[in-house]
Amino acid sequence: MPPPTRSAYVHVPFCSHRCGYCNFTVVAGRGDLIEPYLTALDRELSWLPTECPVLTLFIGGGTPTQIPLAPWRRLLEMVTRRFRLEVSGEFSIEANPADVDPAILDAARRFGVTRISLGAQSFDRRKLQTLERDHLGEDIDHAVALAHDRFESVSLDLIFGLPHESLDTWRGDLQAALSLAPHHISTYGLTFEKGTQFWNRLRRGELKPLDEERQREMFELAIDMLTSAGYEHYEVSNFAIPGHRARHNEAYWTGREYYAAGPGAARYLDRCRETNHRSVTTYVKRVLRGESPVAEQERLDDEAAARERLVFGLRRLEGVHRLEFLQQTGFSLDDLAAPALGKLLQWKLLEFADNRLRLTMAGLMVSDSIWPELL
Repeated sequence: MPPPTRSAYVHVPFCSHRCGYCNFTVVAGRGDLIEPYLTALDRELSWLPTECPVLTLFIGGGTPTQIPLAPWRRLLEMVTRRFRLEVSGEFSIEANPADVDPAILDAARRFGVTRISLGAQSFDRRKLQTLERDHLGEDIDHAVALAHDRFESVSLDLIFGLPHESLDTWRGDLQAALSLAPHHISTYGLTFEKGTQFWNRLRRGELKPLDEERQREMFELAIDMLTSAGYEHYEVSNFAIPGHRARHNEAYWTGREYYAAGPGAARYLDRCRETNHRSVTTYVKRVLRGESPVAEQERLDDEAAARERLVFGLRRLEGVHRLEFLQQTGFSLDDLAAPALGKLLQWKLLEFADNRLRLTMAGLMVSDSIWPELL
């Protein structure tokens, strides 16, 4: 039986429409694919060990809660049948505020869901229109109220740094989020991912990224407001009330192994990274023919695994403990990345404190530019 230190992720690709900034594996307006998808997913899950104990379980998307009630129950039943959640485990689902329905949430609670993550993104009508979201601020209020009544942890995702966005608009989003008292808040700067509509509009000159200085001010404002309100800033983009960290994401950041199923899902088992085919129809056809849905595969050697562990560990504000890293990977920090670390320490983007290597405030502001130096 696999050790109970693993996690599991199940991808549900359905959305009412694809937002312009989204680069995830989703299909819009394809309710006809729900039943074939569920049949294929059940088949893929059947290829796993009979029972897989996990510490965290996450159903993401897409918009999992957009599935109608009967297929939703079927999904929850097949997932919980295959993945046995430990008594102290965390079971999370993603949801769109426009799709939150009491019956859907009640079913989730009966199957053991403990955390709901709501893709709020903004409370501002103009921002929501720019992001091509299909909900309003009042929908978020309603969804959070329903979620608070049913789950141990409620998470909100927010996006900042839209073209022409003002600091006051972002402050309003943060204040609105805090007024709902979620247990967890994630703040993400808008990115223009290749292959998205926003990327195409950027290339055509229809969108212009917000200047870096304003984005930095927005990130600093989020840190100030959320930590002042009692939230722990525990990862680059994540803030939590004590006791409500997103434990599933921490499994990724601490290098734990995880199962994954569904189109576009990525798993990490026995030093091997695999990603399923991103096309939902191709995924379904392959699995129903009894073929592997895997499209990409990479086996990490000891050094590559250690470098990944270092980068993921540095995303956490507590950083990487020098001795623990050596014990876990067999590499000292100096042996692994001395030249890069020397530069980053000299530039005051990283620092050592209490025998831990961690981001400085300056490093936190430009963390995405640090990771290539270490990989």
